[in-house]
Amino acid sequence: MESGRVSVFFYGSFINLKVLEEGGLHPEKVEVARLSGYDIRIRPLANVEASSQHCVYGILCRATHAQLSRLYGQDWVGDYLPYPVLAETLEGKLAPALCYIAPSPKLSQAADDYVGRIVDPAREHGFPDWYIERLESFRPAS
Repeated sequence: MESGRVSVFFYGSFINLKVLEEGGLHPEKVEVARLSGYDIRIRPLANVEASSQHCVYGILCRATHAQLSRLYGQDWVGDYLPYPVLAETLEGKLAPALCYIAPSPKLSQAADDYVGRIVDPAREHGFPDWYIERLESFRPAS
């Protein structure tokens, strides 16, 4: 195992490398991947839930458990727990990873700037247009 690092699948604001860096994680390599069998929700923070009809796009990178504890221990993050998942890279390679999911999320409207912190890097990472539209659907109505 590479220096005690584990693979992690990020799908919400942590796909934004600036947000990751603010949390103390500077990944050496980032790979776009998708997680089948889940759907994304942003209410007010991003979370995933089981779905037989959807997939979630995100990024794979490696981090130590200490880095992940600091990242998910930030005051604004909420209560997320690590779950083992099997992500698929765009090249079709299956990759076991940890995915942090809030088992009992607080439900409310997402803030426009928070959704923007996900949509902009999703475009930069080259996520599919239909998925960008899905993310945009969580913006508050004007």
